[in-house]
Amino acid sequence: MEAIIDFIYRFIDFIKPDHLINYLLDLLGVYVYFGLFFIIFAETGLAVGFFLPGDSLLVVTGLMAKTLPDKLNIYLVLTAFLAGSIIGDSTGYWTGRFMGKSLFKREDSFLFKPSRVERANIFFKMYGPKTIILARFVPIVRTFAPLVIGASDFPYAKFLTYSVLGGVFWICSMVLAGYFLGGVVEEALGIKLQDHIEKVVIVVVFLSLLPPIIEFIKHKFGSKEPEKQVD
Repeated sequence: MEAIIDFIYRFIDFIKPDHLINYLLDLLGVYVYFGLFFIIFAETGLAVGFFLPGDSLLVVTGLMAKTLPDKLNIYLVLTAFLAGSIIGDSTGYWTGRFMGKSLFKREDSFLFKPSRVERANIFFKMYGPKTIILARFVPIVRTFAPLVIGASDFPYAKFLTYSVLGGVFWICSMVLAGYFLGGVVEEALGIKLQDHIEKVVIVVVFLSLLPPIIEFIKHKFGSKEPEKQVD
């Protein structure tokens, strides 16, 4: 049991954004962008990637691209993340289209637990196509939402349009926040944000939840007229 607990602690420490990025830099060098691409691809397109860092990885990578420009090119970082998010979303969609109905029948599934799938399903029913954009900012939901949407036979062309818009907004807002605001905060407070990664992650998670929270409040206390769904 102690060995298992120790492994869990080591794994959690390993997937901390700064540790993960430094590991990829040591392992892949100039090809680090392929590693960044795969992480976001897995987190958005493969059900097994729901535990991977998303928002925090984007912000911390932006911060490190500012402080380590010789190792992380901001333009290549944005390209890798954006490609991973769009391809990952589409992978999830087509997985849901071809396998969704059979996957969601397995009540004892480790990955497709009813609570995870239902959370994404409620999101889609509540907000319609906007879910594809909003889900980008909600951990776990962004992993399973494409599966649910694909299983619902939502048109792929419309899905892709919303997916690209959401991906651009999500990737650029998070990465550039770390890239530009990180330097401002460091200069204003006289600290090194890399020494306070845990606090950065907490702030990032809070900010990432604001869009869906605002939408929920608008839906709950706004107009009671049912919103027309886009076919």
